[in-house]
Amino acid sequence: MASSTSLHVVLFPFMAKGHTIPILQLARLLLRHNATVTLFTTPANHPYVSTSLSDTPTSIITLPFPYNIPGVPPSVESVDKLPSLSLFYSVVSSTKHMKSHFEQAIGSLKTPVTFMVTDGFFGWTLESANLFNIPRLVYYGMSNFSITMNQVISLNPHLFDGKTETELVTVPGFPWITATRFEFDDAFTGPDPDSPMSKWVAEQILATTNSYGIVTNSFFELEPVFQEYWNSNLGPKSWSVGPFCLGQGSRQKESLSNQKPSWMVWLDKKLELGSPVLYVAFGSQADISLEQIEEIKVGLERSEVSFLWVMRKGEDGLGFDDGFEERVKEKGIVVWEWVNQREILEHEIVKGFVSHCGWNSVLESICAAVPILAWPLAAEQPLNAKFVVEELKIGVRVETCDGSVKGFVKWEGLQKKVKELMEGVKGKEMRKKVEEISDAAVKAVEDGGSSWRSLSELIVEIQTKSISA
Repeated sequence: MASSTSLHVVLFPFMAKGHTIPILQLARLLLRHNATVTLFTTPANHPYVSTSLSDTPTSIITLPFPYNIPGVPPSVESVDKLPSLSLFYSVVSSTKHMKSHFEQAIGSLKTPVTFMVTDGFFGWTLESANLFNIPRLVYYGMSNFSITMNQVISLNPHLFDGKTETELVTVPGFPWITATRFEFDDAFTGPDPDSPMSKWVAEQILATTNSYGIVTNSFFELEPVFQEYWNSNLGPKSWSVGPFCLGQGSRQKESLSNQKPSWMVWLDKKLELGSPVLYVAFGSQADISLEQIEEIKVGLERSEVSFLWVMRKGEDGLGFDDGFEERVKEKGIVVWEWVNQREILEHEIVKGFVSHCGWNSVLESICAAVPILAWPLAAEQPLNAKFVVEELKIGVRVETCDGSVKGFVKWEGLQKKVKELMEGVKGKEMRKKVEEISDAAVKAVEDGGSSWRSLSELIVEIQTKSISA
């Protein structure tokens, strides 16, 4: 075990729940290695961060959030709360205005910083790290599979020339993998490399290339081929030290045990009845059309499986106004508020997960040994879906009308795949496979496991270089 009283790690997550939550979990992993942890956030995000880490000695420093961002309400300091995701670039590109405040805070820290882990969207922190001679590690919130696929595509810019959106090509270096243009974010395959967004992506990639390494929320046994390929052919080195969520243990579960939310009571009743439940959730930033929501409602109702569906709170109030929730109340429940997703997935009666395949959700599903019905919507989610279905074989894809990755899903296609996941032979096979991977995940973060060793080696390597410098 790496142990040193002088180990001090700075963490700086991007202002979005999907980026912040894993970093809060990483803080706990670092504390297990006897680190002093300092975490940076902004005023509006401070209450959530401080509450989440209230049982730890983590120091939290608040930096002023950039103001007067066009289109962004003054009180909004998180992507999750933006009135429209079209404002994402405005927010993420404005974060560089935090640089002077960040450097001032780093300079005033009483304990020397051993290394910092900052979000991949904060490429500007590399200059700050270099100013103080602090190794910067990058956190992207992506798997080794996804960062490898994206980088390989970036290095082969003409791969999709003359191809339609759905035409398959073989990925260079991976003869068994075929992909379509649709499976990659426009920033990597888009027709306009001179757009502000494409230029910003290129800046972040360059900053990553010149950083010390990448801290990856994964574990070696999950994707050895892709971690080894990245570390041998691309870089900087990826250190897989996850799943971060397992570093948290059962703290949250214990804190919630005094008063169970209504949906957990509902799941308990389903367990008593022996009625397997399908969990349906598309993340905090999903933008799903009303037309698509109607198809989901019909597909779930006609599948006749028990389901727990978490919906984002809409601007038009709570609940559906067509009697859907009343009609399905014996089989299903719709939740219109924030839930502890990991707690739901770990419930014994939850046997399937309709997911947008955000990497955090994929890992939580794996750790809970729940197979996935993959329904990617944006960013690198199509690649995560590909990894889950084609590489790990612990999930099935949702059936789209046009066969494309992000196409419209009719209720018939959803019903068919829900049945396949929850009641079919394939579903049973996937459940057995995901149980094996889940066991490996638990062992990886235990003392002596692959992720534990990886984090120990990273700490020792940086401390040794620091001493000899």
